[in-house]
Amino acid sequence: MPGLFARLGRRALLRNRARIDRFKLASRAHVRARLLADATIGDAVRAHAAENGMAERDVWATVDVYVREIVPFFNVIAYYQIGYRVSGWLLNLFYKVSVEFAEPKARERLPKDAVIVYVINHRSNADYVLVSYALAGQVAISYAVGEWARAFPLEHVFKAFGSYFIRRRFREPLYHTVLERYVQLITREGVTQGIFVEGGLTRDGKLRAPKIGLLDYVLGIGREQAYAARLHVVPVAVNYDRVLEDRSLLRELAVQEGARRPAKLVQLWEVGRYVGWNVGRLVTRQWKRYGRAAVVVGAPIPLAPWFASNRDLFSLPKPDRLARVQALCDDLLERVGALIPVTSVPLVCAAIQSFDAEFVEKDQLLERIDEMRGVLRELNAGVVRQDRTAAEIFDRAYLMLRMRKVIARTGTGYLVLPRGRPLVSYYANSVAHLLGGFSQAVRARDALPALSGVAVRG
Repeated sequence: MPGLFARLGRRALLRNRARIDRFKLASRAHVRARLLADATIGDAVRAHAAENGMAERDVWATVDVYVREIVPFFNVIAYYQIGYRVSGWLLNLFYKVSVEFAEPKARERLPKDAVIVYVINHRSNADYVLVSYALAGQVAISYAVGEWARAFPLEHVFKAFGSYFIRRRFREPLYHTVLERYVQLITREGVTQGIFVEGGLTRDGKLRAPKIGLLDYVLGIGREQAYAARLHVVPVAVNYDRVLEDRSLLRELAVQEGARRPAKLVQLWEVGRYVGWNVGRLVTRQWKRYGRAAVVVGAPIPLAPWFASNRDLFSLPKPDRLARVQALCDDLLERVGALIPVTSVPLVCAAIQSFDAEFVEKDQLLERIDEMRGVLRELNAGVVRQDRTAAEIFDRAYLMLRMRKVIARTGTGYLVLPRGRPLVSYYANSVAHLLGGFSQAVRARDALPALSGVAVRG
């Protein structure tokens, strides 16, 4: 059987023409042994034991728990023979998937020993699957996955795909030392990683302020010049015509702002109704996809120049060093934001949002969509299917928005329904950073006739 599995794994790699980082195939026992022998972890153990009055052997037992929890067991067959096929089937069931590369040949120009970190915005839990599927022909990516996935069978699935688990709100220094040394170990060994730089899902659709934790760990290997020269960052942007958990995210946002959280039974009923409704659509052959899921992969950015301009980085006090890392993260997220693909629903929602009205005339709406496309074209923003007319873009978005009872046709225009406004804002916000100046300008322009005493709708 082991021989059969090895052959299946080799066939999967040849069929997908993918590059597997050799260290991903290392056994968990090997990785565990290297971490338990790490001098920095040893120092942290002694410090933790002294601070908490514990025996060192008990602290080492805790470290072993952390190591077993974090370290994955990548499986080529699980990733390519099962994961790639299942993810492809699921993604194409729900979406029309598009993948674009800003510079298709850029990866081929990288040094063979380059260590690549993909920096990605985070809109949906489907991002893990979408980005892995989009890049499966190039590389298998390792992700940091939060506590939400530590449930059977998700935990085993993610670990088999090479993802490692992190406790996002666990502040114990010992744990973070173990996590940091693991991240630095796999980075030194050339494992390709994906980091959702926002640190969590966006609740309102806007890009969140970047979190520096994991990227700071990765940059730590730059203390050695040889590794600083190998590190490259690739910005990756994702967007959807429909985020599967959008209403749940908006509800979490409302709770954060003081709203009352619905009872668990109510939430369970809503999930069951949603699943049942979609199963019914599949059975009755009324299933329609949720529009487009789009990925744009940017050109690799070498970090060697950044390290060269920050030669004193690792001699600085920690707050000063983290401030520089934060500035780098801000720049990387800005690059990701510039790549955000503009699909039909976000573009139409941005056009509706720009009117400051619940009712919009169809002609005005189509004109606004055309104006926005022109601005995006000047910015070199990635408008998906730029060849379509404004009417064609609107018709595709309207199918989704009508089905979800976001807007409705009324007379010569469209009315935003009461429950629809939060979703309009959510999807408009995904491209708001690209259209901020334009939206302000058109609102000021639209207000001019009203100021002179002429009543104007919109």
